[in-house]
Amino acid sequence: MRVLAFEDSYDIEALLDSAGIKHQISHITQRWDSSNPLEHIAKVRPDVLLLDYYMPPHTGLEVLQLLNEAVAKGKAVRPPTIVAMSSEAGANAVMFQKGANHQVIKFDLHTLDIWNVT
Repeated sequence: MRVLAFEDSYDIEALLDSAGIKHQISHITQRWDSSNPLEHIAKVRPDVLLLDYYMPPHTGLEVLQLLNEAVAKGKAVRPPTIVAMSSEAGANAVMFQKGANHQVIKFDLHTLDIWNVT
């Protein structure tokens, strides 16, 4: 499983590793800012896309909207799983309404069933 995380404050690989999840993942790429998000999504081709809301220069919601627009135009492929993972539940709810598959507070990321792969 390939994971791409747009998160500017916390090391997602370390969070997942400390929860015993990292061994389920073949590759984690973390972007510490959200510049050129569609290029990074196309390059990594993630199975799981993790979006923090408060990211410079684009919010996670803006990244999701850019992705949705590009997919609708046939210019991008939507990752199978998109997770809204801000530390603010309200921000996650907005991204969920706009098409994220899951919403979770980032510190509870390890509780999602998406990591239960055999």
